[in-house]
Amino acid sequence: MKIRVGFGYDVHQLQEGAEFWLGGIRIDHTSGAVGHSDADVLIHVICDALLGAANLRDIGYHFSDKDPVFKGIDSKILLERVIGLLDEKGFSVGNLDSTICLQEPKINPYIPEMKACLSKVMKVDQDDISIKATTTEKLGFVGTGAGVAAFATVLIEKRP
Repeated sequence: MKIRVGFGYDVHQLQEGAEFWLGGIRIDHTSGAVGHSDADVLIHVICDALLGAANLRDIGYHFSDKDPVFKGIDSKILLERVIGLLDEKGFSVGNLDSTICLQEPKINPYIPEMKACLSKVMKVDQDDISIKATTTEKLGFVGTGAGVAAFATVLIEKRP
């Protein structure tokens, strides 16, 4: 069996009054991430990690922030398309390990809902999805509340 590993990293600025989408769900908070799409930083790093593992370039290559078609798009749609690209190349997702760096809000209560959402979109068991959260101890742009960052590592397997 052939396996590959991919890694993703992304950041988004936080802005007061913006909706906050993370892991495919809306989190109620005074600030939200801003970007060309819905700015779901967790889904964006998952897409990048999957695309990288399959040697399919990156999220910006497939879904340019210059293309008005993707303006405000639900990132779950992007992830569905990435899963489709992997399927076309004969790959399936083995597992995902991710970390979200965010000073506030605390997201541990939302992790089960994020896992359930991502499980459906990615067509994998919830047990194959790990989402962890950390702060930066008030250091840097994450620590001051100016932004959110995320990291993801994925394992994909080539189907026989």
